Amino acid sequence: MKKVFLSLAALALVASVYSCRETTKENAEDTAESIQAETENALDKAGDAIDNAADATEEAMEDAGDAVEQAAEDTKEAVKDATDGQ
Repeated sequence: MKKVFLSLAALALVASVYSCRETTKENAEDTAESIQAETENALDKAGDAIDNAADATEEAMEDAGDAVEQAAEDTKEAVKDATDGQ
């Protein structure tokens, strides 16, 4: 009877160790997949931020160009008015 009890206890120990190993492997795979997804999301967000910054820079440069053109036109008009159109 003692041998049967010890055999069952040993079998239960082996089953629990095997079960824990599978769970750990599954958890590691889930964690790796989660990290990969989070990394992809972060890269997407960084790409969007770069695109937005580039668009904002382009708009600022266009606005600055418009301001320079307007200042040149205003200067031209001021010179013309100062010289009475001569």
